[in-house]
Amino acid sequence: MSRACELTGKAVMSGNNVSHANNKTRRRFLPNLCDVTLMSEALGQSFRLRVSAHALRSVEHRGGLDAFLMKAKSNDLSQRARLLKKQVAKKLAEQAQQAEA
Repeated sequence: MSRACELTGKAVMSGNNVSHANNKTRRRFLPNLCDVTLMSEALGQSFRLRVSAHALRSVEHRGGLDAFLMKAKSNDLSQRARLLKKQVAKKLAEQAQQAEA
């Protein structure tokens, strides 16, 4: 399992530890990943995802998983999240057609 957020694509970064004597040694900055269960209102089921704490705040800010996925760029999402986005879009389109009729 990679150390990357499934929703935002945030992954491991690298940099330097810099001492007081200005010695530089390589280090890794790991994202704050959390295993969470998010509910899709359009599909009516919950999904377990590994997301960063930043992405979790963004999901809440945008109004839920469905709204976040619809606004997110597909190339930032993981393969599972892309599939989920497709399913949500299809379901929302069906609901829109039923509302028209």
